[in-house]
Amino acid sequence: MTTPVHVDVWSDIACPWCYIGKRKFEAGVAAFDGDVTVTYHSFELSPDTPVDFEGSAADFLSQHKGMPLEQVEQMLQRVTAIAAEVGLDYDLGSVHQTKTLLAHQALHHAREQGLQLALVERLFAAYFVEGRHVGKVDELVALGAEAGLDAEDLRTALEDGTHADAVAADIAQARAYGIQGVPFFVIGGRYGVSGAQQPAVFTQALEQVRSETVAAR
Repeated sequence: MTTPVHVDVWSDIACPWCYIGKRKFEAGVAAFDGDVTVTYHSFELSPDTPVDFEGSAADFLSQHKGMPLEQVEQMLQRVTAIAAEVGLDYDLGSVHQTKTLLAHQALHHAREQGLQLALVERLFAAYFVEGRHVGKVDELVALGAEAGLDAEDLRTALEDGTHADAVAADIAQARAYGIQGVPFFVIGGRYGVSGAQQPAVFTQALEQVRSETVAAR
């Protein structure tokens, strides 16, 4: 029986390339004839984002990157088209730009319950497709319940900041690895894959780790 290849993913719910990368990674895993386990880790692309940003995603990016609004809107159109290529129906005009620290705490809570992957998918869809506000406790509790979590347990964890230190540790680990952008995939603890690469890149990395593991026995 072969040992599963473990993949650690640094990601941010507010990162459009992370959801696209998730789909491409999943396609790469589907083409790999072995078992893969996945853990998501916290990363904040824009730590200074307010919980309630007044304005659109385009407004935020224009301010944050110092780019003309028209240029940002063209960029978002391109991202929306790329998302569609992997089956994602982005509605970036409805995005509630927000600070994602609470969402990351919710993901750590879900990890403890064995439901992290379900909540990752639910939060991405809520943010990029449905225009939900993932920076608020009530919304995160509702989304967590949809992913199978106990609503009151999640609420308590978020209100008490139970997983704040775990989120900070993830961000510190990313800094130690030199990760400056997400998504970032660490395959089998050996190889780093940066960005929303094509599925074949992930399949090849998984096969490489497996072959090296077998050779080392």
